[in-house]
Amino acid sequence: MSIKPSGITDIFLSFFKIGLFTIGGGLAMIPLIERVAVEKKRWIHEDEIADIIAICQSVPGVIAINISIFIGYKRAGMKGALAAVFGVVLPSFIIILFVSQLLIEFHTNPYVQKAFVGAKAGVTALLAVVVIRLWRQVVTDVYTVIIALVSFASVIIFGVHPFIVITVGGLTGFTAFLIKRYVVL
Repeated sequence: MSIKPSGITDIFLSFFKIGLFTIGGGLAMIPLIERVAVEKKRWIHEDEIADIIAICQSVPGVIAINISIFIGYKRAGMKGALAAVFGVVLPSFIIILFVSQLLIEFHTNPYVQKAFVGAKAGVTALLAVVVIRLWRQVVTDVYTVIIALVSFASVIIFGVHPFIVITVGGLTGFTAFLIKRYVVL
């Protein structure tokens, strides 16, 4: 797959901006990645994002990095994957170098502590947006409602490991597909 160097630069800069302006880690980046990759750049289709998130959540690593690699690779092969992952990681790396020094000196300052409380509240809102968007895209029938609610309860109430929930959810979804397709109810 050949792509102009400007395409690789565009991938890097797009993910660099996402990494630079997102506070809260990988999950908080998902709405921004979706906005850039689906709405602004049209690198992937809206229907694909839920599948990409599910795949990237089910493999080891930070979800934002996994998603960036997936989208970068889909867009421009290995060079695109590398550009995307370096773009999304580099801002955090640079910022952490500076912030860690400041935090060591000012971590007891009440103004700094209050700023982090506000930032956490904002991140919580971003995560809620992700949940609502995914719910609308994924939960489309009675089977997916049941799978989603049982999965939620399994993790929150019973402490089941997310890998097990994702695996069982995938198998259950596949089984539901087979039942709907081949069994007349």
